[in-house]
Parts: sequence; C-alpha cells; structure tokens
Amino acid sequence: MSTVSALLRSDLRDFGGYRSARSDKLDGDVWLNANESPWANSGTPEADLRRYPSPQPQQLRDALARLYGAMPEQLLVGRGSDEAIDLLLRAFCMPGQDRIVIAPPVFGMYAVCARLHGTAVIEVPLIDSAAGLNADLDAMVDAVIAHDARLLFLCSPGNPSGEALSPAAIERVTERLRGRAIVVVDEAYAEFSEQPSVVPLLDAHDNLAVLRTLSKAHALAAARIGCVIGSSEMIEALRRCQAPYPIPQPCVDVACAAVSVSALAATSERVRELCAERAWVAQALAELPGVRRVYASQGNFLLVRFDDAEAVFKRLLQAGVVVRDMRSQPQLGDALRITIGSPQQNRRMLDALASAKVEAA
Repeated sequence: MSTVSALLRSDLRDFGGYRSARSDKLDGDVWLNANESPWANSGTPEADLRRYPSPQPQQLRDALARLYGAMPEQLLVGRGSDEAIDLLLRAFCMPGQDRIVIAPPVFGMYAVCARLHGTAVIEVPLIDSAAGLNADLDAMVDAVIAHDARLLFLCSPGNPSGEALSPAAIERVTERLRGRAIVVVDEAYAEFSEQPSVVPLLDAHDNLAVLRTLSKAHALAAARIGCVIGSSEMIEALRRCQAPYPIPQPCVDVACAAVSVSALAATSERVRELCAERAWVAQALAELPGVRRVYASQGNFLLVRFDDAEAVFKRLLQAGVVVRDMRSQPQLGDALRITIGSPQQNRRMLDALASAKVEAA
C-alpha cells in the first residue's frame, strides 16, 4: 500500500468531491449547463467573465510542470501555497485526532491551518548556533514517530531563518518516514537558493509533497498562484478536497504570461540582481552599530537581531520604510526581517538606520 493510501483520511477514501459544470470536457457552442449569464457584465464587457474557469487550467498546469520539472498529473494549481497547506491538512489529518510537526520560528500558516482544522501542532524549535538558525531534522523525525504525526513541514529556504536544506538531507528524512508521514517541503523561496529543488525526488518517494509559488521571484503575489507537486495519487486526493473553481481566469492569463520564455529570462536576471543585493545589504547591516547579528539567508530577505529592535522598527517607519517585526516569534525577541528590495530601496533603508545612529550619538 502506498503512503498516500495508508495516510489518507479513512472517511475520504471513497469521497468523490464536488463535480462542477467544468469537470467534464464537453464540446458545444451554446453553454446552458452552469446557470451562467448569457451576457457579459455591462460594467466590464471587454473582460467577459461570465463563464466559470477551468478547475485546473491545462495551459497553466502544463507550464508550471515544465517550469518545476514535473509531469502535469503530479501538480495541482491553487490559491498560493496557503491553499496547498490547507488541502494537505484536509486530506491527511482527521480533525481532533491527528498531528503535524513544524520547526518554529517558521511560516505561520502551517500552524494556523492546523489549528483551524482541529489538528495538534508538535513543535521542534530551530537551533540557534554559530552555523545559523537551523532545523534539527533528526529530532523532527523522532517527533513524527513519537507522536504518530501525519505531516512534517520543512521550509527550505526557511522563513524567517533563511536556511536552505540539501536534497540529500531531505531525502534521508523522507526515507525514514516512508509509510508513516507525508514530508511537505515548502520551496516558496527556492529561486533565490543555491540548493536545488527536491522535485526530482518525487518519483522515488510517494510520501513527498513540494510547494511552489509565483508570489515571490515571479512577482505575482496579488494573483495568488501556487501549486503542490506530488505523486499523481496524492494530487488526485487533494483535488477532491479543493473548491470547484480555485483560480480566476484573469489570474490564469497573467500567470501563463509570467512563465513565458521571455518573462522567465527577465525573472532570472532579477533574481541574480536581488541575490547580489542580498550579499551587499547583509554586509552593510553587519557593519552598523547596534546590529547584533545578520543571519545568512538563501531567501529574498535577511533576519537581523538588534540591540534595540523597537527603536529600529520605529525609526524605519518614520523614514517610510516598513519591515517585518518578528519579536512575537519564539527565539526572536530582538529580531526584524528585512526584505531585499531594489538598490534604491535598500539604500534608503540603510541610510535610515545610519542616520538613526548618528542622531543617537
């Protein structure tokens, strides 16, 4: 029995989900099967959005599969990575009974989705050392086994840690948990990382799921386009748990354009520029008085500890620069997360910090 079959909620094994008017491929030129309007909206006649979109738009699915090195049947498109996280909880965790394992401080939606779903969250904190803020993978696997957890979430590169896990390390985790748990690798920031994606491991590991998004490197955060990549069996199980029409057609059109050959070439160039800026900003921050530590990062951000994070946060706001306050997160009572912006934006942020130190002196 596959890991997916073994872990899928027993009450969902015969669940077919909702079959929409677009679920079946039917040919015709007079569409009277979905109770749609026969006319476009008078306020936006040029858009003509009266028809429901495809549940899984094939053009976008094919394009994302090519981009990430997967087969279309291994990929489910959804409303950002957030929907994929929610679908994994729905499919594999029985409310009030099952558990997941995470490594805080980490992306908050793993725990939020779990708690909204009635699933317990087992925490194995990141280890803060000279090497960085790193996941204890052995301890995480031990926690999965000890608590009989269904899902293990790994964020690589980590948010906010910036740590990137090697495919070899992730494969060892996946092998240890074969038949026991689904290993979910969130690669939202993979484009900025030196580590390769773990998508090539999918064919040999049916308990692996990979999350990708167009929100970060591809600059489509407002379009809400993400996907989960896994075995075809897993994807079919998740599809049955998904809402009928997850992706609005205008977002599909924008996403298809964003992964065209010319757009991908421009995105790659911008990623290279951003990574160069990341190295420069990290060095400049480390040289400022009042900065305790700048963590190495393979994301498009830096996690920074300050002597007085409150004063720094307020000073940046006064200068019109908004960063992420991380002080409510475990182990991060003195930390802010700073996204790498354009060269001009980065210089403005650094100038605001430098001027604050001059004023304080």
